[in-house]
Amino acid sequence: MGKTYNWAILGCGKIARKFATDLKLLPNARLYAAASRSIENAQSFATELVFEKAFGSYEDMVNDPKVDVVYIATPHSHHFEHSILCLNHKKAVLCEKAFAMNSREVNLMIETARKNNTFLMEAFWTMFQPSFKKVMAIIQSGELGAIKMVRSDFAFNAEYNPEKRLYNMELGGGSLLDIGIYPIFMSLMALGKPSEIKTLARFSPTGTEESILMSFAYPGGGIASLVSSFASYSSTQTEFSFENGFVRLNRRFFTPTTLTYWKNWEEEQVISFEKGIGFGYELEAAHVMKCLDEGKIESDQMPLSLSADLMEILDQVRKDAGIVFPSHD
Repeated sequence: MGKTYNWAILGCGKIARKFATDLKLLPNARLYAAASRSIENAQSFATELVFEKAFGSYEDMVNDPKVDVVYIATPHSHHFEHSILCLNHKKAVLCEKAFAMNSREVNLMIETARKNNTFLMEAFWTMFQPSFKKVMAIIQSGELGAIKMVRSDFAFNAEYNPEKRLYNMELGGGSLLDIGIYPIFMSLMALGKPSEIKTLARFSPTGTEESILMSFAYPGGGIASLVSSFASYSSTQTEFSFENGFVRLNRRFFTPTTLTYWKNWEEEQVISFEKGIGFGYELEAAHVMKCLDEGKIESDQMPLSLSADLMEILDQVRKDAGIVFPSHD
């Protein structure tokens, strides 16, 4: 086993709590520091999850020489600012998705990581799930022929609250950057970058996009039909259609799930994946530490070029749908 890494959590919200809980499963991860804009929040989080230190300022945290790697869990409107702060202090960064608000910010984050020779990765936990890896293996094997279509949806009925993140324009609200990124990720991994994008969006009273339907076309003839919404629940599945069959990641496709496999009029198979003892975030954290052990400043599994491609598509979708964030665009 490599060295033990001192982790800091920047932003002490709901997802940070789950991530920190999963970190405890990894023997080479030390829960070292919790940082919030409020010392009370940081102390409460640090006490609950047994971190060694609490900081009421992000600047104080990055100036602690013992911090090795920072998990950024603030709203995506702040990911750029917080990633740059950590990278300029030579702290390895695992930043939640959406990586930033637009391509300009993502490209500057990548440039800063390379300039500082410091590790940076988008926290796209789905990439490391066994169910998703199995789908990628099926696509690459060609056993079902060429892939022709991806259908993916992610929707839940969110409480309308203009102050909270999901509907707050200043915090990058809207379903697209929060959950629409998952169906787009599925289509990007299966079919690559689209050559044509068409959208239909519905907006909330705050001006944030509440629901969006996306249709993508690809140079090789493939298509994708993708949906995200805060207005209703959906089955939250992703289906990959091939010349000779289909594969479907069943409910909650973004985390360990069952996979339905059908080939050429044979009986459908359901493949199950054992759920780990954590929420699933421990897999990406373990990967980050493996990269650091190997002296890498970029993941080979979740490379920065992939994050740049993902944000480029998100920008194109926003442009077509008329989604504008005045503080960032």
